[in-house]
Amino acid sequence: MKTLTLNFIALLMMCVTASAQTVIKGKVVDGDSGEGIIGANVVVKGTTDGNITDFDGNFEVVTNETGNQELEVSFIGFEPYTIPFNANGGTVNLGTANLASSTVSLAAVEVIADIAIDRKTPVAVSTLKADFIEAKLGNQEFPEVLKSTPGVYTTKGSGGYGDSRINVRGFSTENLGVLVNGAPVNDMENGRVYWSNWAGLSDVTQTMQVQRGLGASKLAIPSVGGTINILTKGAESKKGGTAYIGGGNDGMIKGAMSLSTGLMDNGWAFTVAGSATRGNGYVEGLDFSSYTWFASATKVFNENHTLAFTATGAPQTHNQRANYQWTEKQYEEYAEKNGIDKRRANYGHTTLNGEDFAQRYNKYHKPQINLNHYWTINREKNMELNTTVYTSIGRGNGTGITTLDWSNGSGYNIVDENGRWDAQSIYDNQKGEAAKHYQYNSVNNHIWVGGLSQFSMDLTSDLKLSTGLDLRYYKGQHYQEVGDLIGASHAVDRGMESAGERIVKEGDKVNYNNDGIVNWQGAFAQLEYSKDKLSTFINVAGSNTSYKRIDYFTYASGTETSDNASYLGGSVKGGANYNLTDHHNIFANAGYFSRAPFMNSVFPTYDNNINEEAANEKVSSFELGYGYRSSKFNANVNVYYTNWLDKSMRLTANFGEVRGAANVMGVDALHKGIEIDFHYKPIQTLTITGMASIGDWRWKNNVDNVYFMDEQQNILNPDDPATLYLEDLKVGDAAQTTFALGVDYEVVKGLKFGADYNFFGNLYADFNPESRVDDYGQTTKLKNYSLIDARVSYTMFLKATKLTLFGNVYNLLDTEYIAEGIEMLDYNNGGLGAPAINYGFGRTFSVGVRANF
Repeated sequence: MKTLTLNFIALLMMCVTASAQTVIKGKVVDGDSGEGIIGANVVVKGTTDGNITDFDGNFEVVTNETGNQELEVSFIGFEPYTIPFNANGGTVNLGTANLASSTVSLAAVEVIADIAIDRKTPVAVSTLKADFIEAKLGNQEFPEVLKSTPGVYTTKGSGGYGDSRINVRGFSTENLGVLVNGAPVNDMENGRVYWSNWAGLSDVTQTMQVQRGLGASKLAIPSVGGTINILTKGAESKKGGTAYIGGGNDGMIKGAMSLSTGLMDNGWAFTVAGSATRGNGYVEGLDFSSYTWFASATKVFNENHTLAFTATGAPQTHNQRANYQWTEKQYEEYAEKNGIDKRRANYGHTTLNGEDFAQRYNKYHKPQINLNHYWTINREKNMELNTTVYTSIGRGNGTGITTLDWSNGSGYNIVDENGRWDAQSIYDNQKGEAAKHYQYNSVNNHIWVGGLSQFSMDLTSDLKLSTGLDLRYYKGQHYQEVGDLIGASHAVDRGMESAGERIVKEGDKVNYNNDGIVNWQGAFAQLEYSKDKLSTFINVAGSNTSYKRIDYFTYASGTETSDNASYLGGSVKGGANYNLTDHHNIFANAGYFSRAPFMNSVFPTYDNNINEEAANEKVSSFELGYGYRSSKFNANVNVYYTNWLDKSMRLTANFGEVRGAANVMGVDALHKGIEIDFHYKPIQTLTITGMASIGDWRWKNNVDNVYFMDEQQNILNPDDPATLYLEDLKVGDAAQTTFALGVDYEVVKGLKFGADYNFFGNLYADFNPESRVDDYGQTTKLKNYSLIDARVSYTMFLKATKLTLFGNVYNLLDTEYIAEGIEMLDYNNGGLGAPAINYGFGRTFSVGVRANF
């Protein structure tokens, strides 16, 4: 009995010892800034024992392992960090882990680009890292990776590669600030962003941050709805590379590679990357090919001076279909005649002499080149001067069809009996003769040079001053030329007033030929106060925008240049964040923005006559927010109120044989709403995310007494002024109510499954406010819809090479839905007709494998 008792006690002690837990504590910080890193993964190597860092970068991990172990710390954008420790059954404090950036000078780029800092910068923000983009994007369009972000609505547009759209809080890209490495990329003439120009940007993106509302940018950019801040990867600090090969539905195939020298002993670091993508497109006839090239070189001269060069471009060619080509009924009729899925229908897909012939296509290349100098003048006072000079040179065109003769006597039909455009019949009937139809090229070339310079210093230990300049010069070259004559020998052009009727052939300019020149001079100043739990800022920015138009088509030599039209604009904004406790924070911001009118408002009649009534649009915005942070659960709630004042419009109408125009001023809209998002990680292997966004976006007022004038400023409707009926109409073009729920689960080491559910409701068709000259009632509402996306990935290691296999399915249930529409007036019966629409895609998929070495 004594022996049995001793054996039992020994066994019991062994069990107690085996089950003894070790608690590992520590902190993870950015080695450059010294700030804690939120959400870094901390795992005991070879186990699932781990956790993520809290809002201050602190962590606590519990393990049953014993003896000598290693703790692995990782966070995207930083080099992995390994800490050895001894699991002794007690508490082990590992101190501070300083993570080194994986990209040379990334911290300096983040300063120029005004990347928001959690629990400090008082704005509503969502940040997407490279691993998130790689896992979810697949063969989607770049903006679509944001579709589970609060306040964001994205679609594939008309369905062509790179033709996607994005709205934030009901505002399209004209009213969003889009920045690449801190440099603005919104078109200088009209404010738009054409995502086809940036189709390959996802391959080289390090971080994408969406700042909703006026945002944190110090520049006077048009961030009415928000700012999309994209940082490319730059020169990697570690030697190595990546390789990717993948494919997807409808013949899509993609290959990509990158190589980096790492930061060498001589202070140089080089990174190059490239990719190629091609496919047939989901919509019939929308073939595409796209390439991406990227190069970065960084020279660290010493601890005070660093020079970084980055260049990237994405040349692409893709076929297109007409945007909003049909109503829902017309899609169904066409699909039935041609035996296809109506979501894939494209009447412009045809053949000519046995070869595919696209009625519309787009080809463009818009490389952007940045040269950055980072100068630390005085480390004690954090005195820095960061300067970026950049250039963008765009070359390319889109196409369409010009019809010169609509008469029935032409001997052929433009479309066949199935409603498909009949290029072959056109070719056969005009071969060798004057063209009644031809394909034109709309050329839009540009050169854009700019510079950003930002000086900052600590005035005191709590107060920081930043000032800077924003200078830009843009010249856009716009003309139309004869493209494919479709068998004809020539065409007769009657549009050039200075030349009269003339014979034109392929490559000759027709219809218009003008340059737009934009000069921009901006300056900004910002004060930031940060002490203990309080962080505040106030920012003032101003700009002078001047436009000039050179028309080579309408005006004789020596008279083709317009006068200069200049407009002062700017913004004032401020905000504060207060950390109530270690877990809770609140913030508020407010601002006022005055934006110069776009060029088409300054020159609305396609000539050099300046619209003297063109005026700035004004926006006022206010926002409140609350955040909660813990090691497992993060959440944000914010409400916004954005008042858009004095939207300007230009109306035209015929009065007999006289064409009249009217300037409409004082149109207002109100965008308000609430946004909620959360991130929950109950265990190391499970992540649950969600968001809800409920908006109320409406036009505020009717506009009375609208008078049309001829070129001599004579009023054409003195006794019958027009009225625009806009009051209380819903703003269209984006879902005002969205919900999302996402789950990611690591089943076993390296094998991950994920799924996202997205709901889109209160979606109204877009409309032209200037068409509402009668009271047609509320905007046309489209049907609510929801989508499910799913993904799987498996990661394994072959010696020093990391292999990851990806698989994604989008619209898993093959839901049929209308993604967007535009109102159509029923001129025969009066009132509104059925809207013209764009369908979303059905079920699509992508697969791929990536090697990191």
